[in-house]
Amino acid sequence: MKVQDYHEYLDEVLITEEKLQSRVKELGQEISRDYEGEQLHLICILRGGVLFLSDLMRQISVPNTIDFMAVSSYGTERRTTGQVRITLDLEGDIQGRNVLLVEDIVDSGYTIASVLDILDTRHPKSLRVCTLLNKPERREVEVPIHYCGFTISNQFVFGYGLDMDEYYRDLPFIATVDLERYKPEA
Repeated sequence: MKVQDYHEYLDEVLITEEKLQSRVKELGQEISRDYEGEQLHLICILRGGVLFLSDLMRQISVPNTIDFMAVSSYGTERRTTGQVRITLDLEGDIQGRNVLLVEDIVDSGYTIASVLDILDTRHPKSLRVCTLLNKPERREVEVPIHYCGFTISNQFVFGYGLDMDEYYRDLPFIATVDLERYKPEA
């Protein structure tokens, strides 16, 4: 499969690297204030949340640990199926711990709602959600979002952990796709 240059279907840079890093710093300060005197366990939803987690945890001043989960709700489609499957579970126990779920984007809400239900059965001391991007107009299931980087409209975005056909997660900004020019290969 030939990978095209993302410039061919870039519509606009929605959130610059500078805006991202500034907001991540603000989120880290807010989280640190809220958990002052506590320890925090960060759980990153793979793969999209990795860059966000890496930058965010460096901005959090309270002692913190990390773990990872991988879930799938999309299959081979761009739309969620509503069925969430855990493909990688946590390594550690979260009972009695302050847990912050770190997600790249919340759109339909199915994935995060399912993960919250699963984690809640493991009896954490607290369980909150931090998302980099929130797409409320796509919401089909209401979910609590305690910390939000940016609220965006219903656009297809990529960069800074978010992929376009598994590529371009490494870009330091978030961009929108020109869907008129973007034709994924089958």
